[in-house]
Amino acid sequence: MPTKVLVLDPSASELDALVDRIQRACGDESRVVRAIDARALELAIAEHAWDLVVVDLRLGDGVNDGLSVLASVRRLDAELPVVVVAERGDVEIARRAVAAGANDFLVRGEKLGERVATQIEKIRRLVQLLDEKRALVRENRAHREAEEARYRIVTKSPSLEKLVRAAERVGPVPRPVLILGERGTGKELFAHLVHSSSRRGPQKRRGAFVAVNCAAFAEPLLESELFGHERGAYTGADKRTSGKFELAENGTLFLDEIGNTSLAFQRKILRAVEYGTYVRVGGHEELASDARIVAATNADLEREMKEGRFLPDLYDRLAFEVIRIPPLRARPEDVEVLAAHFLERFVGEVPALRTRRLSGAALEALRRYDFPGNVRELKNVIERAVYRDDAPDIGVADLGLPLPSTHDTARFSSLPFPEAVAAFEVSLLEDALAATGGNRAEAARRLGLTYDALRHQLKKHGLEK
Repeated sequence: MPTKVLVLDPSASELDALVDRIQRACGDESRVVRAIDARALELAIAEHAWDLVVVDLRLGDGVNDGLSVLASVRRLDAELPVVVVAERGDVEIARRAVAAGANDFLVRGEKLGERVATQIEKIRRLVQLLDEKRALVRENRAHREAEEARYRIVTKSPSLEKLVRAAERVGPVPRPVLILGERGTGKELFAHLVHSSSRRGPQKRRGAFVAVNCAAFAEPLLESELFGHERGAYTGADKRTSGKFELAENGTLFLDEIGNTSLAFQRKILRAVEYGTYVRVGGHEELASDARIVAATNADLEREMKEGRFLPDLYDRLAFEVIRIPPLRARPEDVEVLAAHFLERFVGEVPALRTRRLSGAALEALRRYDFPGNVRELKNVIERAVYRDDAPDIGVADLGLPLPSTHDTARFSSLPFPEAVAAFEVSLLEDALAATGGNRAEAARRLGLTYDALRHQLKKHGLEK
């Protein structure tokens, strides 16, 4: 039953009887509100969700008649249930009202209460469908927001912010994008950003984001994975199967690790990228693809091309826009903000861990570490640290970082053996203390010593303070 009804009544009183009957028919829990003119009507529709709008044909908004007002309402909301009322029945007027977008036509006069009750009952199903659609829209919006949060690029780095703007700029342009960067730098995040920034035209819905790890398939399987296959194309192919190019129609096809493919396969990809056409494995019909290609690799493609392992023509076609993601060690300002981001994410998964926080020494250790695995490694470090203990502070030992690799044996090779061993022990002790921010208990754990054994070593080498 409608619970929020908006009645346009510029007369302020002529529709009293109608408003009263609507209130009775909808019940005491409903709210029937009057708008006195066109401006009030527009504001009410823009600011609130209504179950039903009622417009009088003759009164309209006090200036324009009801059919003109109906056209304005439809411009604001194409699906909002609207009933047009009139003082007398007229088949032609009723036809015009419905043709203009009214959901129904109501005649005032005798037996108004019965007519309103019948009208409200007729509109009940429409209101239910509208509520279901609104709920679905809210759910879809929540899913989109969750997906955007999942693929959000967290950074304080000016260089990375510049790349984010570049990805957003190229998003609407239906051309290939090549994303380069070391492992774990976030190449797929940038691919998602390009996809979410794309617009495929007013008549098309943006298609799906489809990802393929080219390094995960043997070449014959990769060809079938991307292009699909016909029935009987090979043993076990008992039906026609769509490939990723087809599944990514109007969307984005992300080809990860494109640098790990063979030259023969690169030639096939080149044709699909160049002409937007492909042939299913075992087929003969040339099919068109509207998928946007985003490729990524951690390989040095310039070196690969010089050594003949990557097609220059494919590089040229993919490199309409090249996004080179710097490693995490080149943007140290991101370490702390990313660590905080991952910490918030993981402690939020378990209520008992929500008090966990990174200690100052742990943050310092993160800043000093090079992260060869980049952001992915930082994420894994924080995830393990969060679940390793339930104490409030996450210490350096909880991070499980390897000891700093500053032990160059050449530093000790010129010393006599006993002195070289002593110098190496001092180096180990100093590095462990530096990595733990001077926390001896953590340093001892990292070195595999008891606390007393650590104190003995410090005293032995004159490091005891």
